[in-house]
Amino acid sequence: MSKIGRRPVVLGSVKVEVKGQDVHFTGAHAAGVHHLPNELEATVNDGKLFLVAKENSRDTRQVWGLHRALLSNKIVGSGTLFEKKVQIVGLGYKALAKGNVLEFNLGFSHKIEVGLPKDVVVEIDKTGQLLTFKSANREILGKMCGDLRKLKPTEPYKGTGVRVTTDVVIKKAGKAKSA
Repeated sequence: MSKIGRRPVVLGSVKVEVKGQDVHFTGAHAAGVHHLPNELEATVNDGKLFLVAKENSRDTRQVWGLHRALLSNKIVGSGTLFEKKVQIVGLGYKALAKGNVLEFNLGFSHKIEVGLPKDVVVEIDKTGQLLTFKSANREILGKMCGDLRKLKPTEPYKGTGVRVTTDVVIKKAGKAKSA
């Protein structure tokens, strides 16, 4: 049995309907459909969604855990928004929101403009160095934050650059002064 696949998905305030291989869900922030492969079957009991494998093989167990995780992320995201915080560290480094576009000053000779996906909402603090992204879609949210991190990766000596607040930055020692 798949360790992840056999765990139930707690629905909370999200309404879920199972129609054959399609799982329809509607919540406060999003609605959608997730199509299950033929090896899996979904049932709803006591406010929980269960996925059951029809056969016990290695490939079926892998698909079982994968689809349970994908479905769980969609259902949880439709009820409450996922949130990630991006921190910009450096003198003069900041971000500005101009409608659906973010403008970054990251120490280059030019400003960098990045478009926001339609499902992502951003809040920027007054210093412009802490960005809070919220979305019902966990995949798009993670990709957006990863793309921002690539704009100016955190350098190991001073720690300046763009990073997600959960990132661990290991700083290196600089050159030692000789007397």
